[in-house]
Amino acid sequence: MADTPISEMLLIAGPVPKKGRTKKAALKQKNQSSSEANILAGASAQPSPTPVEQSPDDSAGKENHESLSQPPSQKKTTRGAAKSKKQSKQSFEREFEEMQEKFQQLKLEKEQTEELLKARDELLKLKEEDLEARGKEQEKLQMELKKLQKMKEFKPTMIFPVQSLKDKEQDKKEKKKKGCPEKKRPSPPYVLWCKDQWNEVKKANPDAEFKEISNILGVKWKTVGAEEKKPYEERYRAEKEVYLKIIGKEKRENEAMRLLEEDQKQRTAMELLEQYIQFKQEAEKEHKKKKEKDPLKPKHPMSAFFLFTSHRRAALLAENKNIMEISKITGEEWKNMSEKQKAPYVEMAKKNKEQYTQDMELYKQKKDEEAVNLGREEEELMKLQKHEALQLLKKKEKTENIIKKTKENRQKKQQQKEEKKNADPNKPKRPASSFILFSKEARKNLLEERPGINNKTLNALISLKWKELSEQDRTVWNEKAAEAMEVYKKELEEYNKCVSEVSNKPQQ
Repeated sequence: MADTPISEMLLIAGPVPKKGRTKKAALKQKNQSSSEANILAGASAQPSPTPVEQSPDDSAGKENHESLSQPPSQKKTTRGAAKSKKQSKQSFEREFEEMQEKFQQLKLEKEQTEELLKARDELLKLKEEDLEARGKEQEKLQMELKKLQKMKEFKPTMIFPVQSLKDKEQDKKEKKKKGCPEKKRPSPPYVLWCKDQWNEVKKANPDAEFKEISNILGVKWKTVGAEEKKPYEERYRAEKEVYLKIIGKEKRENEAMRLLEEDQKQRTAMELLEQYIQFKQEAEKEHKKKKEKDPLKPKHPMSAFFLFTSHRRAALLAENKNIMEISKITGEEWKNMSEKQKAPYVEMAKKNKEQYTQDMELYKQKKDEEAVNLGREEEELMKLQKHEALQLLKKKEKTENIIKKTKENRQKKQQQKEEKKNADPNKPKRPASSFILFSKEARKNLLEERPGINNKTLNALISLKWKELSEQDRTVWNEKAAEAMEVYKKELEEYNKCVSEVSNKPQQ
């Protein structure tokens, strides 16, 4: 077609159609779809070879050349095909871009969902941990509840002799309401004198207030002589003695009651503990009816029939037989077996039984030895506990004795102080011993020899010197002490005589 001249092509094509019609035909072709244009292009281009795909830049140059070489109808179809290809390419590019955008959006959504899933998994793990912790707490609470329920069943068979706190408080309140006049603290002599003088001062000063009257009485009390004060002081002393006796008795009674209550509490606590231990042991016995098997204890041997069944079981299980079926089959086979066939199993059972008896004897011996050892350990523990208890008792006794001695020493010191206060200055004093006489002279000599010496070292040196003294030197100091003692005894006799004479005079 390309080689033929243009004039020949025009003659072959025939007369050229009018302009108006061609325009309409071209418009109609434009309106056709891309698929229809492709079909028309294929039908018109049957004699010509298939066109090769070209780039969009070269297609515009070649269209003019083809339009000259092709008939007008064929030209129109090729133009429509090119346009449709362009449109399809553009649409494909758009779709590809949209797909890429969607793909990116999906990627972002996937990442977000993965993050959300991770957060949810973490929350679920935390919730599971909380649930496990709550489950453990609930188990503990249930165990405690069971223990408390068991404790409810415990009913002690005893009476509590100790008086309750509420009863004590009520008794105190009642005593306060009643009010015992003997238990009131005695008023001092000044207050007693004020009570006697109050009405007189009030009559003399009727318009005076309480403060003014008390001030007047205070000034008057200062001017009162010792003879007027004496009866009030004696009255105060008598009331104080009575008051101290009553309070002393009450204190002693309260201490005794407190000790009694403590003793009763200890006894009741011990009784309660014993009863609770018994109750607990009984409850444990009920729960532990089934004894725990000792793993060291030898197992009881199997009989001849059981040995036969264990031998046959593997073969029957291979045939897919049930346990019930296996037991029926083995039982029937054992019944139908002769004594010769049973003999090997019987011999095996006898040997196993002999071995079992030997093992049991050894096991019993071990158990007996363990029991003996446990008994010895318990005895040793009891001895240790008794020894500790005795030591505690000794410590308690020592502390009690020390407390008693300290109390006695305090009382003695108080008595001595009172005696010294009330002691007669004319009474002769007890003479010093031989060691004290020696220490006085030794002290003077040592202070002259070593001025500024410590008192402790000085006493130590005096005691060393006294120990180092010979019997002859000691006799000198003993004689001096004896002479002083004889003088003291004579003076004491004379003093006692004088005191007895003075005491007998007012009686006569």
